[in-house]
Amino acid sequence: MLLNELLCISKVPSGTKHVDVDLASLPPTTAMAILLYNRWAIRTIVQSSFPVKQVKPGPPQLNVMNQMQQEKELTDNILKVLKEQAADSILVLEGALKLSKDLYVHTIRTLDLLAVEPGMVNGETESSTAGLKISAEEIQCQVCYDLGAIYFQQGSTNAAVHEKAKEMFFKTKELIAKNGSSSLHFTIDEERLAGYCQACGVLTLSSDDTSQQATPYSQIHRCMKSGNYQDIVNIFLEDNLTLSLPVQFRQSVLRELFQKSQQGNDALDEVCFKVCMCNTVCDVLQGRTVDVQFCQLFLKPSKEKIDFLLEVCSKSLNLENASEALKRKMAAFLKNLCLGLEDLQLVFMISSHELFMKLLKDDERKLLIDQMRKRSPRINLCTKPVASFYDIPASASVNIGQLEHQLILSVDPWRIRQILIELHGMTSERQFWTISNKWEVPNVYGNVILGIKDSLTRDLVYILMAKGLHCCAIKDFVHAKQLFAACLELVTEFSPKLRQVMLNEMLLLDIYTHEAGPGASGERPPSDLISRVRGYLEMRVPDIPLRQVIAEECVAFLLNWCENEYLTMQVPLPLVQTNPYVKLGQLLAATCKELPGPKESRRTAKDLWEVVVQICSVSNQHKRGNDGRVSLIKHRESTLGIMYRSELLSFIKKLREPLVLTTILSLFVKLHNVREDIVNDIAAEHISIWPSSIPNLQSVDFEAVAVTVKELVSYALTINANNHFWLIIQADIYFATNQYSAALHYYLQAGAVCSDFFNKMVPPDVYTDQVIKRMIKCCSLLNCHTQVAILCQFLREVDYKTAFKALQEQNSHDAMDSYYEYIWDVTILEYLTYLHHKRGETDKRQIAIKAIGQTELNASNPEDVLQLAAQRRKKKFLQAMAKLYF
Repeated sequence: MLLNELLCISKVPSGTKHVDVDLASLPPTTAMAILLYNRWAIRTIVQSSFPVKQVKPGPPQLNVMNQMQQEKELTDNILKVLKEQAADSILVLEGALKLSKDLYVHTIRTLDLLAVEPGMVNGETESSTAGLKISAEEIQCQVCYDLGAIYFQQGSTNAAVHEKAKEMFFKTKELIAKNGSSSLHFTIDEERLAGYCQACGVLTLSSDDTSQQATPYSQIHRCMKSGNYQDIVNIFLEDNLTLSLPVQFRQSVLRELFQKSQQGNDALDEVCFKVCMCNTVCDVLQGRTVDVQFCQLFLKPSKEKIDFLLEVCSKSLNLENASEALKRKMAAFLKNLCLGLEDLQLVFMISSHELFMKLLKDDERKLLIDQMRKRSPRINLCTKPVASFYDIPASASVNIGQLEHQLILSVDPWRIRQILIELHGMTSERQFWTISNKWEVPNVYGNVILGIKDSLTRDLVYILMAKGLHCCAIKDFVHAKQLFAACLELVTEFSPKLRQVMLNEMLLLDIYTHEAGPGASGERPPSDLISRVRGYLEMRVPDIPLRQVIAEECVAFLLNWCENEYLTMQVPLPLVQTNPYVKLGQLLAATCKELPGPKESRRTAKDLWEVVVQICSVSNQHKRGNDGRVSLIKHRESTLGIMYRSELLSFIKKLREPLVLTTILSLFVKLHNVREDIVNDIAAEHISIWPSSIPNLQSVDFEAVAVTVKELVSYALTINANNHFWLIIQADIYFATNQYSAALHYYLQAGAVCSDFFNKMVPPDVYTDQVIKRMIKCCSLLNCHTQVAILCQFLREVDYKTAFKALQEQNSHDAMDSYYEYIWDVTILEYLTYLHHKRGETDKRQIAIKAIGQTELNASNPEDVLQLAAQRRKKKFLQAMAKLYF
């Protein structure tokens, strides 16, 4: 509007195109007005091509939305007209470059004079004595910049125009350098201008363009176009010293090379590796973490790869001028590289390199060698000894070393015994149970074993047990059984205490064997094993060292195989009082046994609740500080309960029986919901059996409870990923922590697993109104407003208010009108028709009319026909949602 007023005041001939007017023949103020208008038009077109972040609107108000829509339409219409006239505006500006005279622009003074005495001002203007004088060079500088910007924008569809853009931008730079950058009459963003110049230099490469040789960007672009990839490696190597290229640019070049390599250019594999090495060393020097691509390319290291990496490291670090911090970073990288390599020859290549020797001191190199020796033994057996060692006789120390090596590798009890006999025959000074740091025996057993007087027997018992426990840990149950059987036979001869220890360990081994084998497929354990488990729990032999894990596994074993009758009725009372795991197992078994039951049968549930609450409680202590104030200290791992929370969690993760897991999950969910500041409750089965309040609410560590709930439901889903109630709990957890996309994933998964991927109706106890409302809120907060409107139909009573409010939103991030075929509620479809008509959205209105016109939605149809139509649309919509969020 203002520019149009300026054109009128400046006597621009009406009805005449600006392109048809000779600027040189017009008065200075008139020519300036035409120039300002066309420069504004060009700048507006260029500015509109830049992406703009959408401003998030506030609460929807119909009048405000209509006003915004009108403003948007007005802006779009203006922009459309300007784009249609863009060619004329460019010609006007190109003509302005030929002007050699100065121009004048109206000021407040000249406008005031024009209002008082129009004739005099016109004469004054025409004689070039009024307004603010703008020199011809200043005008040319601005016009060159604007023309360069529009040429650069048009270059996306016409590459030849980039040459013209480059000419304009470089001319702008010359004029700024000539007139100075601090001109009073114009301001040009010199950083943006420099960016334009650099981009044009890259996009318009020519053989005689020597100015671009100094820019790494243009050199790399030229190499990528010409296929001269080795020069890219050299540029990256040089830049590792100057660090001028941004890390994002380096990564984009590597990604482009990887893409070309995957398209079938095998010759690029080596180039990708070399560029990745350069990037990795650059990351190391700048303190960034090593990229995963480096780890992938170094899965199979070779001499050539190590050679090149060392070359990159050497060329990237100037030892004379480098700071100590850079040297430390490079040294740490080379040390970690050595520790990650298995081939000792490759390690020697690095450790003997000149750079490595200079960066690491003698004591650091010695420490590195010690660390490598402590790693798990990786033996590289040669087919024949080195020629220079053929004639060297084997000494006693060599023979001992070879036997120790065989002792470490062997899992044959008889062979282990023979080796130890040979070793003890060679020397009586060594304790051979110490030669491997992988041989670990629990402390409760170690004290008894190390008390054996005969050194050979002590070594043999210790090693057999350690190897058996190790085989058990790695699930090599066959060898574990052989080792334990040999150890049992040995200790039976002289130690009843160790005999009982071995019987206990063999019981644990049999439990593991059954659970990993037949038990995994649902086969019940033999009655003999169940009797041995009961016998262990009831054992009352004094002075027998016991491992807590065996009691844990025995109780978990009985719970997993539904031995609830024994745990609730037959287990001895002293055992319940002394063993916390037995007490916990008894309470769990009793609670599961009574589910579902009347109110009077919830006494055991209350007992279990109190035990778990006590475990999750924290002990508070008051401490007076130096300033005299009293502060409260909370101890996370409280000793108030029968066990620590970490021990309880470890025990629960041994359970697999669905009802037991559901019960303990339900308890923790209820405990999580009891806290006062809870906003979103989590739903669970059997939640009503637990007490609804806690006397001392402040003593419960609710943060630990929340963490425990998350860990338990994650564990439960590893046992059965298709339990819809557990999936709902997981979804509620994500909903409570504002992770709405993940919450929708699990809500939909819960419905899918119990309805044959929505081909059947989802049971109403799964998709309750609370679940549907939470799905609605998730979609709303994800700006998927059409999904919100459709889900409002799923409620027992359709929520029209929420549906209509959602449909009024215009920045929906879902498929919008593509979802109309899933709407079966005629009222919502009628509202959609009205809304699109009001907005003038004819195409969308037709889609809504087509959806409402389907015969199966006719209100006169029988109820079963309407229900079938609704069910068919529910199925298709939920399947579409599942494909979106799975």
